[in-house]
Amino acid sequence: MMMIDVGSTYFKVSDNGNISHHFRNFDKDIYDDLLFKCSEQLDKYSKDDIQICSSANGGLSTLIIGLTESFSLKYASNIAYNSGINIIETVIYSQIENYAVPTENLDVVIVVGGIDSVQNVYDEKLINYLERLKYSNIVYVGSSTQVEFLDKNIPNLKVLPNIIDNKLKMVEDDLKEYLTNLYQSDIMGKEDIKRLYEITSNQIYSTPYIVNKSLPLINTKLDVADPFIVVDIGGATTDIHYSKDLVDDNILTSNEYDRLVFKKLGVYKSRESLIHTAKNNEFVYELLAYLNTTENTLDEVSERATKLLMQLSIFLVLYKVSHQHKSYLNIKLDTLNSIVLTGGITKVLDKEQMEQIVSFFYQKILNYHTYPTIVVDENYDIWTLGMKG
Repeated sequence: MMMIDVGSTYFKVSDNGNISHHFRNFDKDIYDDLLFKCSEQLDKYSKDDIQICSSANGGLSTLIIGLTESFSLKYASNIAYNSGINIIETVIYSQIENYAVPTENLDVVIVVGGIDSVQNVYDEKLINYLERLKYSNIVYVGSSTQVEFLDKNIPNLKVLPNIIDNKLKMVEDDLKEYLTNLYQSDIMGKEDIKRLYEITSNQIYSTPYIVNKSLPLINTKLDVADPFIVVDIGGATTDIHYSKDLVDDNILTSNEYDRLVFKKLGVYKSRESLIHTAKNNEFVYELLAYLNTTENTLDEVSERATKLLMQLSIFLVLYKVSHQHKSYLNIKLDTLNSIVLTGGITKVLDKEQMEQIVSFFYQKILNYHTYPTIVVDENYDIWTLGMKG
């Protein structure tokens, strides 16, 4: 079997278990570049025996409107994050008039709220707010009593079954499938990705989904001690994968592992947003001093700047899921035995440079003098485990 991961910076190719990496030529489209670099390998396989995943588009953005933090927003956020969606904003409907309207184009808006017996949930305030948004898709997954009103007033509304049943349990399958398909469509929206179906007859999946599928099998590749997280730092996004026993406010789902995709923490495609996030973090200037550098390095286009941005990505993603940062999800970082680092970072940083950041984070943010073992997926091949499945 041949397996190919189309990243934002590299092609990763597994030819019957032998891994190779190819820096992408951005003057060529993906299909032509892949054929130029790997035609001899591709010729050995039939379309049925070639599997492809891609993270080249960097994920989708969403805004979620719900009734409460404890049920509708929590449930919709959980499903969105685990479908590879990046949440830009969550809006509590009772306070919707107080929220600023995002100026960026949203890939999808999710509206949720109330069990099916609840009536009169939404009114004209919702319609007025939506008219000020810029979005490509909108889906409703709330009380069935509101479907007629919303369908009449919201163009191109996609209506799916309520994600909250009458016992306040989460029902995730329909929304998760819809969002996963949107993610898939976004990948396929790139014409050069579409052309890859000329060399494979199998579905092309998103890389974060494939990596998440790999986690139960990771011990077959790496010396990892539970509990662990996987941090996948690439050119377009930074993703974090974790087992669900690492979060306090757990939601019962069929998945053993969850993931978060940080669209604005990529080193190449989202470089400017990464720098902006870093400069606005209260601890980063102390970290820069610890690394014996200054913020001026961030404005360089150099190997030194790329290494620094990779290091900042490690720090910022740990910060964003720590109890120091109020967010949708906090991971019990103090209980970790291993942190697995994978993705494009393995081609830029050595293990010592990674440990510098993790050590600083644990001492400064968590007040710990020890930190988890750093495990580097040096060949960046744990994704192959998920592809085989």
